Amino acid sequence: MKKKFYQFSIFTCAASAIFLLNLAFPIQVKGESDRSLSVSQKTEVQEIIAKYLQDNPELIIKSIQDMRTLEKSKGEQRSKQNLITYKDIIFNDPDSPVGGNPNGDVTIVEFFDYNCGYCKKVFPSLEKLIAEDKNLRFVFKEFPILSPQSELAARAALAAWRQNKAKYMQIHSEFIRLKGNFSESRIMRVAMKLKLNPARLKRDMVSASMNKIITGNRKLAQKLGISGTPAFIINNKIIPVAVDFSTLKQLIADARKD
Repeated sequence: MKKKFYQFSIFTCAASAIFLLNLAFPIQVKGESDRSLSVSQKTEVQEIIAKYLQDNPELIIKSIQDMRTLEKSKGEQRSKQNLITYKDIIFNDPDSPVGGNPNGDVTIVEFFDYNCGYCKKVFPSLEKLIAEDKNLRFVFKEFPILSPQSELAARAALAAWRQNKAKYMQIHSEFIRLKGNFSESRIMRVAMKLKLNPARLKRDMVSASMNKIITGNRKLAQKLGISGTPAFIINNKIIPVAVDFSTLKQLIADARKD
């Protein structure tokens, strides 16, 4: 697969170079200033360019690397700008559950998926932080991207929050620790364990407002350049990977200095 991609890259770059050369630099025949290259001369130039690129493949590789670097830089710039543009919906969306101290001086926003192994791994650190740091505010962004079961669980958690906001952290904890796939029957057993109303939960899970929340979180993640879970936002920084307890503490301390 890599070999085919490499060959395709050479062919594409060569063809592009030839096309641009013909458009931008029409070499003229000596003594005939009003005429550009003949068909045979163009063919010769094309063969020279193609041969040069084949003999110097590192130019192709560097070109691809430079393009990727440029695109990454542009993406990071867009994400930084969108952190400012969408600041209110990131940190103060009334449709996003909030944990910890609602008036805390530092806010952590997490985009997560209940089927994400890394989300499950980092959760004990987050739970410890919320318990120990009494001035920490935590915003939960349900971001189901791994499977239909992920979305089923996200809808159930949000429906539980809508039914009883005090129950959200409990159902979140149950779901994030749960092993295996989610099913409606399994979700309802958790709901009954937490003394939630199963009938209302089912109804709210498929409501139009629930569709809006899930869709809104996905669109927001896209604007911020977030494509995986977990992803955190602390102050004006996006951390697109799982991090350990000490790293999270340091990020919070840095945010308090800003």
